[in-house]
Amino acid sequence: MTSRLHQAQPYALGLFRIVVGLLFACHGAASLFGVLGGAMGGGTVPAGTWPGWYAALIQLVCGGLVLIGLGTRGAAFLASGSMAYAYFWAHQPEALFPLQNGGEPAALFCWAFALLIFTGPGALALDSLFGAKGAQGTDSGSGKQDTPVAA
Repeated sequence: MTSRLHQAQPYALGLFRIVVGLLFACHGAASLFGVLGGAMGGGTVPAGTWPGWYAALIQLVCGGLVLIGLGTRGAAFLASGSMAYAYFWAHQPEALFPLQNGGEPAALFCWAFALLIFTGPGALALDSLFGAKGAQGTDSGSGKQDTPVAA
Protein backbone atom coordinates (compact mmCIF):
# COMPACT_ATOMS: atom_id res chain seq x y z
CA MET A 1 0.00 0.00 0.00
CA THR A 2 2.76 2.45 0.91
CA SER A 3 4.63 1.85 -2.35
CA ARG A 4 1.48 2.55 -4.39
CA LEU A 5 0.87 5.78 -2.50
CA HIS A 6 4.51 6.74 -3.01
CA GLN A 7 4.17 6.14 -6.77
CA ALA A 8 1.07 8.34 -6.88
CA GLN A 9 2.71 11.17 -4.94
CA PRO A 10 3.82 13.25 -7.97
CA TYR A 11 0.31 13.07 -9.43
CA ALA A 12 -1.34 14.02 -6.12
CA LEU A 13 1.08 16.95 -5.83
CA GLY A 14 0.35 17.94 -9.44
CA LEU A 15 -3.39 17.87 -8.77
CA PHE A 16 -2.87 19.93 -5.60
CA ARG A 17 -0.86 22.48 -7.62
CA ILE A 18 -3.53 22.68 -10.32
CA VAL A 19 -6.39 23.21 -7.86
CA VAL A 20 -4.53 25.80 -5.76
CA GLY A 21 -3.39 27.67 -8.88
CA LEU A 22 -6.90 27.69 -10.34
CA LEU A 23 -8.48 28.96 -7.13
CA PHE A 24 -5.84 31.69 -6.77
CA ALA A 25 -6.22 32.78 -10.40
CA CYS A 26 -10.00 32.94 -9.92
CA HIS A 27 -9.52 35.40 -7.04
CA GLY A 28 -7.40 37.60 -9.30
CA ALA A 29 -9.85 37.39 -12.21
CA ALA A 30 -12.76 38.26 -9.92
CA SER A 31 -10.97 41.35 -8.63
CA LEU A 32 -9.64 42.55 -11.98
CA PHE A 33 -12.54 41.73 -14.30
CA GLY A 34 -15.57 41.39 -12.02
CA VAL A 35 -16.22 37.78 -13.04
CA LEU A 36 -17.31 35.05 -10.63
CA GLY A 37 -19.07 37.54 -8.37
CA GLY A 38 -16.44 40.26 -8.57
CA ALA A 39 -14.25 41.70 -5.88
CA MET A 40 -15.69 41.60 -2.37
CA GLY A 41 -19.14 40.62 -3.60
CA GLY A 42 -19.29 42.72 -6.75
CA GLY A 43 -17.38 45.09 -8.99
CA THR A 44 -13.70 45.36 -9.67
CA VAL A 45 -10.67 46.81 -7.95
CA PRO A 46 -9.79 50.24 -9.41
CA ALA A 47 -6.75 49.97 -11.71
CA GLY A 48 -3.43 50.86 -10.15
CA THR A 49 -4.65 51.11 -6.55
CA TRP A 50 -2.31 49.88 -3.84
CA PRO A 51 -2.38 47.13 -2.70
CA GLY A 52 -5.62 45.67 -4.09
CA TRP A 53 -5.00 45.96 -7.81
CA TYR A 54 -1.41 44.72 -7.55
CA ALA A 55 -2.49 41.83 -5.34
CA ALA A 56 -5.15 40.87 -7.90
CA LEU A 57 -2.57 41.00 -10.68
CA ILE A 58 -0.22 38.76 -8.68
CA GLN A 59 -3.12 36.39 -8.01
CA LEU A 60 -4.06 36.13 -11.67
CA VAL A 61 -0.55 35.79 -13.09
CA CYS A 62 1.01 33.62 -10.37
CA GLY A 63 -2.13 31.51 -10.09
CA GLY A 64 -2.06 30.90 -13.85
CA LEU A 65 1.64 30.01 -13.81
CA VAL A 66 1.18 27.62 -10.90
CA LEU A 67 -1.88 26.13 -12.60
CA ILE A 68 0.04 25.19 -15.75
CA GLY A 69 3.21 24.41 -13.83
CA LEU A 70 5.48 26.97 -15.50
CA GLY A 71 8.01 28.68 -13.24
CA THR A 72 6.18 27.06 -10.37
CA ARG A 73 8.67 27.68 -7.58
CA GLY A 74 9.19 31.35 -8.43
CA ALA A 75 5.48 32.01 -8.91
CA ALA A 76 4.70 30.18 -5.67
CA PHE A 77 7.34 32.26 -3.85
CA LEU A 78 5.77 35.51 -5.03
CA ALA A 79 2.24 34.28 -4.32
CA SER A 80 3.17 33.05 -0.84
CA GLY A 81 4.83 36.34 -0.01
CA SER A 82 1.86 38.35 -1.23
CA MET A 83 -0.48 36.29 0.93
CA ALA A 84 1.79 36.67 3.97
CA TYR A 85 1.74 40.43 3.37
CA ALA A 86 -2.06 40.37 3.01
CA TYR A 87 -2.44 38.46 6.24
CA PHE A 88 -0.12 40.59 8.36
CA TRP A 89 -1.08 43.93 6.81
CA ALA A 90 -4.86 43.56 6.39
CA HIS A 91 -6.02 40.75 8.69
CA GLN A 92 -3.75 40.30 11.69
CA PRO A 93 -4.24 43.85 13.07
CA GLU A 94 -7.97 43.04 13.48
CA ALA A 95 -7.41 39.98 15.72
CA LEU A 96 -4.73 37.40 16.47
CA PHE A 97 -6.22 34.25 14.93
CA PRO A 98 -7.28 33.80 11.28
CA LEU A 99 -10.71 32.55 12.32
CA GLN A 100 -11.29 35.81 14.18
CA ASN A 101 -9.85 38.24 11.60
CA GLY A 102 -11.10 36.76 8.31
CA GLY A 103 -7.60 35.86 7.19
CA GLU A 104 -8.09 32.12 6.70
CA PRO A 105 -7.87 32.24 2.87
CA ALA A 106 -4.70 34.35 3.02
CA ALA A 107 -3.09 32.02 5.57
CA LEU A 108 -4.08 28.87 3.67
CA PHE A 109 -2.87 30.21 0.32
CA CYS A 110 0.38 31.39 1.93
CA TRP A 111 1.17 27.95 3.33
CA ALA A 112 -0.03 26.07 0.24
CA PHE A 113 2.29 28.10 -1.97
CA ALA A 114 5.12 27.73 0.57
CA LEU A 115 4.72 23.97 0.24
CA LEU A 116 4.99 24.21 -3.55
CA ILE A 117 8.22 26.22 -3.23
CA PHE A 118 9.87 23.27 -1.51
CA THR A 119 8.18 20.34 -3.25
CA GLY A 120 8.14 21.65 -6.80
CA PRO A 121 5.31 21.25 -9.28
CA GLY A 122 4.78 17.49 -9.20
CA ALA A 123 3.50 15.70 -12.29
CA LEU A 124 1.66 17.22 -15.24
CA ALA A 125 3.63 20.47 -15.22
CA LEU A 126 5.25 22.40 -18.05
CA ASP A 127 8.30 22.81 -15.80
CA SER A 128 9.04 19.10 -16.17
CA LEU A 129 8.91 19.30 -19.98
CA PHE A 130 11.40 22.14 -20.19
CA GLY A 131 13.54 20.86 -17.31
CA ALA A 132 13.81 17.37 -18.82
CA LYS A 133 15.00 18.64 -22.20
CA GLY A 134 17.51 20.99 -20.64
CA ALA A 135 18.92 18.34 -18.31
CA GLN A 136 18.99 15.36 -20.68
CA GLY A 137 19.53 16.92 -24.08
CA THR A 138 17.58 15.78 -27.11
CA ASP A 139 17.62 12.31 -28.52
CA SER A 140 18.54 12.23 -32.21
CA GLY A 141 17.37 8.66 -32.66
CA SER A 142 20.89 7.22 -32.72
CA GLY A 143 20.80 6.21 -29.08
CA LYS A 144 23.23 8.97 -28.11
CA GLN A 145 22.36 12.13 -26.23
CA ASP A 146 23.43 15.44 -27.72
CA THR A 147 25.91 17.17 -25.45
CA PRO A 148 25.45 20.85 -24.75
CA VAL A 149 28.05 23.17 -26.25
CA ALA A 150 29.57 25.76 -23.95
CA ALA A 151 30.54 29.12 -25.38
